[in-house]
Formats: sequence, C-alpha cells, structure tokens
Amino acid sequence: MKKKLVLIGNGMAGVNCIEQILKLAPNRYDITIFGSEPHPNYNRIMLSSVLAGDADINDIVINSWDWYRENNIIIHAGHTVSNIDTKRKIVSTESGIQVPYDDVIIATGSLPFMLPLPGADKKGVIAFRDIKDCETMFETAKKYKKAVVIGGGLLGLEAARGLLNLNMEVSVVHSNKILMNRQMDETGGIMLQKELQQQGMKFLLGKNTEKILGKERVTGLRFSDGSEESADLVVMAIGIKPNMAMAKKSGIEVNRGILVNDFMETNIPNVYSVGECVEHRGISYGLVAPLYEQAAVLAKKLAGLETEGYHGSVVSTKLKVSGVDVFSAGQFLDNVDTRAVRVQDEFGGVYKKVVIRGGKVVGAVLFGDISDGARLFAMIRSGEDVTGKEKEILLGSGGSAPSNADLIASMSDDEIVCGCNGVSKGAVVTAINEKGCTSVNDIKACTKASASCGGCKPLIADVLTYVLGADGVKTVKEGICGCTTLSRDEVVEGIREMKLTTSKEVMNVMGWNNPEGCSKCRPALNYYLGMVWPEDHEDERESRFVNERNHANIQKDGTYSVVPRIYGGVTTPQDLKKIADVAVKYEVPLVKITGGQRIDLLGVKKEDLPSMWTDLDMPSGYAYGKTLRTVKTCVGSTFCRFGTQDSMAMGIEMEKRFERLSTPAKFKMAVSGCPRNCAEATIKDLGVVAIDGGWEIHVGGNGGTKVRVTDLLVKVKTEEEVLEWTGAYMQYYRETGKYNERTAEWLERVGLDTIKAALEKKEDRLALVERIELALSLTQDPWKEIVETDKLRTTFENLPIPTMN
Repeated sequence: MKKKLVLIGNGMAGVNCIEQILKLAPNRYDITIFGSEPHPNYNRIMLSSVLAGDADINDIVINSWDWYRENNIIIHAGHTVSNIDTKRKIVSTESGIQVPYDDVIIATGSLPFMLPLPGADKKGVIAFRDIKDCETMFETAKKYKKAVVIGGGLLGLEAARGLLNLNMEVSVVHSNKILMNRQMDETGGIMLQKELQQQGMKFLLGKNTEKILGKERVTGLRFSDGSEESADLVVMAIGIKPNMAMAKKSGIEVNRGILVNDFMETNIPNVYSVGECVEHRGISYGLVAPLYEQAAVLAKKLAGLETEGYHGSVVSTKLKVSGVDVFSAGQFLDNVDTRAVRVQDEFGGVYKKVVIRGGKVVGAVLFGDISDGARLFAMIRSGEDVTGKEKEILLGSGGSAPSNADLIASMSDDEIVCGCNGVSKGAVVTAINEKGCTSVNDIKACTKASASCGGCKPLIADVLTYVLGADGVKTVKEGICGCTTLSRDEVVEGIREMKLTTSKEVMNVMGWNNPEGCSKCRPALNYYLGMVWPEDHEDERESRFVNERNHANIQKDGTYSVVPRIYGGVTTPQDLKKIADVAVKYEVPLVKITGGQRIDLLGVKKEDLPSMWTDLDMPSGYAYGKTLRTVKTCVGSTFCRFGTQDSMAMGIEMEKRFERLSTPAKFKMAVSGCPRNCAEATIKDLGVVAIDGGWEIHVGGNGGTKVRVTDLLVKVKTEEEVLEWTGAYMQYYRETGKYNERTAEWLERVGLDTIKAALEKKEDRLALVERIELALSLTQDPWKEIVETDKLRTTFENLPIPTMN
C-alpha cells in the first residue's frame, strides 16, 4: 500500500522535489499538494520577464494542470494550510480541508520584506513577489505614470525595468550608494548605474525612506534628509523573509527559518522542509540553485536511497535587464588577504574581476560580458589551485581561454547547471548517455535545461563537449520548438508538399524528437494545418490552449470571463437586456465595459459556461482566441460634427466579415471617422482612418507593453477597397506569420516594402481574398457548433480544473 505524502507549498523547490521522487520511486507515494496561489507551479524568477513583456504567464508555467492529473497528484490550488497536527498526522487548511499524511514536506517559501513605514498600508504600495503583484503593476500602469521602486538590488532593478516597459516614469531608491551592493563592487555598480540611466531609469542613492505620503492612495515618499519624491505606485523590493508562521504554530522548531539538518529533517519525525522557508547551518537561501540542491537530497531520502546530505551552497547571481548582463559569485569584494585580476573597458561597457585568496578563486564580478560566468563559478566551487596562472583566468594563455574540461570533471553529478529549472549535471549526462542527446536543443527537449532564461547554454555546451568530445556535439539550428529543428517556413512547406492534414502526421513524417509534441508546437501545428488546408483539416481542440477550449478567459481565482460579440461597439436595448438577464441569472460578480467597446461578464463558474452561452444566444467575442478580437469605432459622420465617413457602419461590416477567422496571434482593428482618431486606429493591428474623399489603412500597430505606432499601408477611396485590402492583408499575415507572432513583430520581420509589394497588384489581392473567403466560409461560432452536436458537456468534463479534490 502506498504511503501518503503531503507537500505544503506549490512553488519551485517543493514541486521540484516531487518531480524527483516520481522519477526515483514512482510507486511509493500517493501525493497531495497545497498551494496558496490559484495557479499551477510556475517559475517565480521569470516574473521579471513577464513584467518586461518578454513572456506571458503561460510561458513561465513549469508544470501545467495536466501534469498533476497525469501523475495522479491531488492539487488544492488557492488553499492555504493553517496547521499541521503532528501527533495525529493531519494537515488542515483555512478552508477546512483535512488530509492525513505519512510524510509531509513544508515548502512555504518566503514573504517579501515590507518596510514598517508610516503609510505602508496605503493603496498603491506593493511588493514584487508573485503573479498578483505583476497584475497590479499592469493595471496601475494603465491609470498612473510615476513609480518608485525601493531597493536597488537584483529584484528591484528587474522590477524597475519592467515598469519602464509599461511606460511608467521610474525612480529607484537605494539606501547604499552602490547599486546591487550585495553582488557588485563599486566599479561594476557605477557602470551598471550609467547604463540603466541611459535607458531612462532614475536613481536616488544613499536615501532612507521615512514615510509614505498620501491619504488612501500613495502620492509620494519622504526621506530622512527631508527631501520628497512623488509616486503613484511604490514597489518594495528590499528582500525576503522565510514564511515559517504555520510551521512555528504547529510546534516545529524555527529560528530565522524552519530549522533542518543535512537531510532536510525538522525536529518532528516525518516532517521535512526545503526552500526559502528553511534555515540550514545558520543560512537561509533566496536563490533557486541551493533550493534545488536541497530538493535533490530530500527526494533521495524519501525515495529510500542513500544520500550524503546537504552541506550548504556557494551561490551566484545573474541580472539581465534590457541587454545589461551582470554576473556575481562568491566573495567579490577586495580584502587584506585577497588579490584580484581585473579587465575594464568603459568604451565597450565590459568589466571583469576575479578575486583570489591563497591560490584559489573565491569570487568574481562580470559586467557586460558574462560568458565566463559558468567557468568561473565552477572554479570557485571546485577550489582548483591557480597559483602561477592567475592572469590566464581572464586573459588566457597565448590568446586562448583555458580549457573547461577539468572544471566540468570536478563538478559532482548533483551540482545544478540550470538554475531556472533545477537540472543537475548528472541529469544532463544521463540525457546524453541514455537518450542520445547530442546538442543543446536535445538537452533542452529532454531535461528543460536552458529552456527559460538561456543563460546556462554555454555550460550545457561544455558538458556536452566533455562527454562526447568536440566532434560528437551537433550544432543545431533553432526550430519552432525544442521538438524539432525545422523552422516555421520549413514546417508549412512540408505540410503543403506532403499533403499532411493532422499534427500526428506532421510529427511522424517530419521527424519530431518528441512524438507527442509540446505545448508550444501542438497549437502552432493546429493553426498551420488549418491555414494551409481549411477544407481538409479538422480542428484539433485538444491542441488549443485552455481559454480557447473553454471559449472564456480563465481568471486568477479559477473563474472565467465571458465576452459576447458586440459589433463595432454598437448594440441594441434587446441585447443589453439579454446580457443583463444572464448576468442576474448566473450571479455574475462583475460586469465591465472593456477597452474594446464590449461587455465583459467576470467571475463565471466553469460549470455555468455551457448553459450561459446557450441563454445568451449571441456570437462569442473571441476575447480568448488567436483571431479577430474587436473592431473599435467612433460615432463618425452619423453623429459627430467632425466625422467625414460612417465609421460605425464600416467597423461593423469589417467585424462581421472577418469574425471567427483564425490568425497567428490575436488581431485587433479600429475605424476612426476622421483624422482626430478617437478610435485609436493607429495602435491597432489594422486601423482605418477616414479622410476627405476616402480612407487610410494603417497596419502593424500594438498598444501593449511594447507600444508600436502603425505604418501607412495605402490610401483608398471606397468601402469596397477597404474590405479588399483588409482581407488581402490579413490573409498574407495568416500565410507568412509565425504562430503567436503579433503583426507588429511580423511587419518588422518581413518589412513593410515586402508587404506592399505582395498586395500591390489587384490580381494578387483578389487571390488572397479568395483564399480568406474560403477559410471564412468554413467557420461557425464554436458555441453553436458544440451545442447543436450535443458535445458540450463531454468537452467540459475532459478539461483540467485548477482545484481537484
């Protein structure tokens, strides 16, 4: 009979431990996981990429809801554990759930440290710790302009860069006069400050915040020297503290964190702990690599295998802010018993420093060029004697860098080589020897190493070279995902030439490394197949993202957002009454007018979605899809004294003409009735602006985190020409765009001149229009299709849900 294992905390360290237990002893435990956030396990250190606009929430999910179900794990997301009864061996939550255990792991992580300042409880004062904090920053940036980040360390600078990308004015307050003073020396800190100032960041160094100003909402800060700084948003990013209150309440011994021995055992039998909540040998770690090392030790312990235990970690940190690379490890400051090798190029923006004590490398700082980071970190950990070769560490010997083979050989198998995903050197070597991996891409597909920030690619390449030799390593080009080396164009060409009509055929015939594909390539293939063969390809709903399968946007609390279609933002009293009646019937908590001139019903229960759409009996607004979302309009010449054309009629016609059409990414349009542009047509994927005697068609705009103003495509005279050029443009984008590539990125990649040339001849436009009309003729509203074929309930019963009891 299986033992019962309960994990408290759905974060990176705890779930990584579970992953390793499943590999080492897959049949040993029935597993239950509790997580306070209503999300699957995600990569918290990639939140800065989400805030910066380089990734979205789905990109940082480590294990999807499907993973829990496939491994028979019971997940209680959005439930906080309040107590562990260590005598009866029962875990209890605030919501009343009770689960017995044989072994329990506490991985509650850490809490952001909030300065106990007067006014710290005001609206607009937040931390930067989780998805909710990111969402708050996104919403604040829509209404306010000035942000202040308290903390000039690693996290604070990443938060500041993200807020700059949200078009906020950002000042960073730091009590020290050197940025990242825990990771940088004075020279590196000054170079970093100059670079970030050029990007628009402002700094208030050597300042101590005394008070947060404002009534209900923050308006500014006052410092101990009497000076003040205005602020609409204050982000505290000054550090973290172990989240140990629940453990302490349950009688588990704590100090600065939950006390554990070398085997991650607490003072209570069968109660273990890993991660940021832990104190081991007087140290609590806030970086991911040590936490994964702890998880590896505990996984072996719980799997019944021998382990030497955890003996502490030497840590390194890395910062990447809009092209600025910083690496720091070990004891990087000069001391009376240390000497250093330095290389500084202020014109090239490069600074390197290696600190040596007693013939051994004990620390390093790299700025601008961090390619030596993995090698230097390995030297720090190995303790290699470099006496007589000190200069060669940075300068090389005879113009060549020192070999890494001995350093790789000295690394233990448990040593983490990919901090983002917790992949050890041993896991990489196993993938090479047992799974035939011969390239960095192969390793990424097999182990997830280098799949997040990519900073470990040089080290992965070194491990490959060490195991296989230089001749055995393949240099492989990047494909559409880690499952293939084929590019978008090669995949589409193969689909056409070989008449492939299903994703399975593509993967088999075109030699996918992973025969099941992945979350990145499956939806892409489904789109490409539908685009190439609109008549022959049957939409593979299982390949679509959860929002598209549900025809509603999942919210952070597990409920859904339903948006019916409102053409051009124009509706009728009858439709408004229908929406109101449905909102009342299903007790919708919030009804919101969206920025796209639609009505959003928020807080809908998943089980209510089928009958709710049936009662609405309105087309879906596709607020969740990679398709035409909205056509925003002003009132135009119908009512406005400045209007030169009927923008409402034009917008409604365009929306009805192109709704339900699948596109590589979401597609937004707008029609303005005059050059005053009240519908904001010049930041849309396609915008139409009325002028005297005709229309301008603008393309390639984006109003998101990376704002892009449109380019003028063409001026036309008639409504028919607007529809013709719009259809041709959309089809050309459909046929040449990469999946998940917005038109702003696509236009910059292929070039405006290329697009104009493709659409210049009328016969070419009409051929594109003919193809788009064929695709449109085969579409229908998905809700009507499902209801009419009586598949609705089956569809929903097969979908994963955030909380499974």
